[in-house]
Amino acid sequence: MDDPQPRRHQKYEALIAHCRDLPPVPTAVVHPCDNASLAAAVEAAQAGIIAPTLVGPAAKIARVAAEYGIQIAGLPLLDVPHSHAAAASAVALARAGQVAALMKGSLHTDELMEAVVRTEDGIRTERRISHVFIMDVPTYHKPLFITDAAVNIQPTLEDKVDIVANAIELAHALGIAAPKVAILSAVETVTSRIPSTLDAAALCKMAERGQITGGILDGPLGFDNAISREAAATKGIVSPVAGDADILLVPDLEAGNMLCKELTFLANADAAGVVLGARVPIILTSRADNLRTRLASCAVAAIYSHARKLARAIG
Repeated sequence: MDDPQPRRHQKYEALIAHCRDLPPVPTAVVHPCDNASLAAAVEAAQAGIIAPTLVGPAAKIARVAAEYGIQIAGLPLLDVPHSHAAAASAVALARAGQVAALMKGSLHTDELMEAVVRTEDGIRTERRISHVFIMDVPTYHKPLFITDAAVNIQPTLEDKVDIVANAIELAHALGIAAPKVAILSAVETVTSRIPSTLDAAALCKMAERGQITGGILDGPLGFDNAISREAAATKGIVSPVAGDADILLVPDLEAGNMLCKELTFLANADAAGVVLGARVPIILTSRADNLRTRLASCAVAAIYSHARKLARAIG
């Protein structure tokens, strides 16, 4: 039986609490020129999650801090003239190894990501960049990862291999040894009329052949069968993933974006987010995010950054 008792965001509180045992992660905060982004960076610093370097127009940042009573005294500040320069300068800090994470401020995501993916001086890796929402859904029994609902618009099968790999790596960093990946579609059977079912079947076969490792994949699955054991049992679906998914791989950005917003506004969920696949994790926050969600996004990036550092040291 599914657990009927709602839970009130203790999943995020656990993430934030976990960071108390870790050193703050050096983080470039890109163009924090409004109340929400500047306050979030300062709060995350006060919580010991990040060690921020503010990157943007110094006078504008100082005005925002004074207007809203945000204490930025003592924080490193790299003075650059505008948001475009802030994105380029923050990426340069990451490329030089001076920071281990980036945090989006009051600039468009596209502007930041353009600097990240530039061939000549960006911070891309061989893996495709993708976004993961870590949803704290009060009515679900554990954190729910949804990918990709923010970066890849219509991912190909090859793109989805990297998107899944990024999400699995994040789940490992957060202590999930064998994350269960539900590959979503509208139906549970494979049909050429719905291309996402073909992708699901191919991804599962790739996992069987060792082309995707570290997680347990199943699909295609409808959303109901991915998160509800009762729904899966009703349809006769026998699967270690159905009803207990950790990661939901959505068919495309539109489906993922709508799913995340439905959970946020109809199920009282919070949606922390991080971009993976670059040299450092990138914390993406929205102006609509509350403080708990912003801190959770920072916590996820910090835990992931420390896990990667440890893996490199061991490897």
